[in-house]
Amino acid sequence: MSEVLERSGAFFGRRKGKKLRAGQDDLVRNLLPSIRVTPGVGPAELFAKPADAARPTWLEIGFGGGEHLAHQARAHRDIDFIGCEPFVNGMAKLLAVIDEEELGNVRVWDDDVTDLLPTFPEACLDRVYILYPDPWPKRRQRKRRLVSDEMLTMLARVMKPGAELRFASDIDDYIGWVLARLLRSSDFRWTATRADDWRKPYEGWPGTRYEAKAIREGRVPSYLTFVRV
Repeated sequence: MSEVLERSGAFFGRRKGKKLRAGQDDLVRNLLPSIRVTPGVGPAELFAKPADAARPTWLEIGFGGGEHLAHQARAHRDIDFIGCEPFVNGMAKLLAVIDEEELGNVRVWDDDVTDLLPTFPEACLDRVYILYPDPWPKRRQRKRRLVSDEMLTMLARVMKPGAELRFASDIDDYIGWVLARLLRSSDFRWTATRADDWRKPYEGWPGTRYEAKAIREGRVPSYLTFVRV
């Protein structure tokens, strides 16, 4: 049975944690609607900058608290970013940074990314990040893992030739799972030629709170890079 048929339930867990503070709630109510991605609208139109239609677009799926996405958007003002995160509390944290720092090059999606990707035009993304996704460690949960043959097919359609897919995790079983699926895909090529290529963080990597916790607890992250062929 294919992974398309096997998948049951969302790849993400809870949608909301503790109650939002008044300021966070205001951002979710007012800022979020103004920068939310409209399904069916491609990146070139999404940022309402016709003169900048050729600007690169990077997508981060599951940005957690938004530390990495905010860092990239801050460091690369000439690149447009789309961040997907269903967890309301994580979305609120990123919205606060966007508001405070006036990061006009960020748009967000607060629902299931598998509902959004099929509405994008072909070959519209220059890079995709999947960083420390939920590993769903129990055997019966693995069908809910984000990286699947189905997801890779979706990503291959919207990524430009030469675009990078970057995946980071500290869970060995999930790293092996991802490698198995990407290595059997004809749409992607693993760029690693030596161990340091997956042991060392990406250039300009800011780290995340989750990663710091994993390292403190003795787990070793891997940083995989694949290219859309």
